[in-house]
Amino acid sequence: MDFSADWFFALDAQLRKMGLDSDAQSFDEILENLRSRKIYTSDEFASHCVYVILAGGFSQKTAKKIHGKIMDLLRKSGADFDILINVFNNKNKINAVCKIWGDRHNLRDEYYQLKTIDEKLKFLENLPHIGRITANHLARNLGEDMVKYDIWIQRLGCVFGNKKIDVDNAKLNPEIKSACDDMFAHLVRETGLPCGYIDVVLWKSLQQGLIKL
Repeated sequence: MDFSADWFFALDAQLRKMGLDSDAQSFDEILENLRSRKIYTSDEFASHCVYVILAGGFSQKTAKKIHGKIMDLLRKSGADFDILINVFNNKNKINAVCKIWGDRHNLRDEYYQLKTIDEKLKFLENLPHIGRITANHLARNLGEDMVKYDIWIQRLGCVFGNKKIDVDNAKLNPEIKSACDDMFAHLVRETGLPCGYIDVVLWKSLQQGLIKL
């Protein structure tokens, strides 16, 4: 693979042709939000948090289905653990969902008072059931021009940087992160697109096997 603009835009076009141009939002919504960051309401902020909590370990199709059911119940019945656990039987995640929904107004306001991306990431990392990599995913979905650094992106970064390093998804290796950052900087120059958008296209392409490692 040559990591050129033509290579990237071909991946983007193929995903759109396959009807796979989405994460929590459509590719077009993600790109628009990265170019002109939307300020979300408390309910919208909580919904983004809930999505990344529920999405771990599931396909995007399944995650969206579960997320839709959970959000419908939150809006109708509030943070009722006993109702939610019947839809999604994971006590830790449902506890986290209940805490975030119950405190969504304060959490949303605190987040938007923060000035730097480092402050925002640290804040998101400390939310229930949201760790470092998930915080990057959430920040990107909230409109911050971020890279997720999940296992797929780390592996691709190693290919770009010609690094023979084992990827440990539980701990981001600084050398691998540097290779990923170099890859994104290169593709931003090549395409003129935000790195957060490049991230989601590469991630989906890797997940779907359009990029072979």
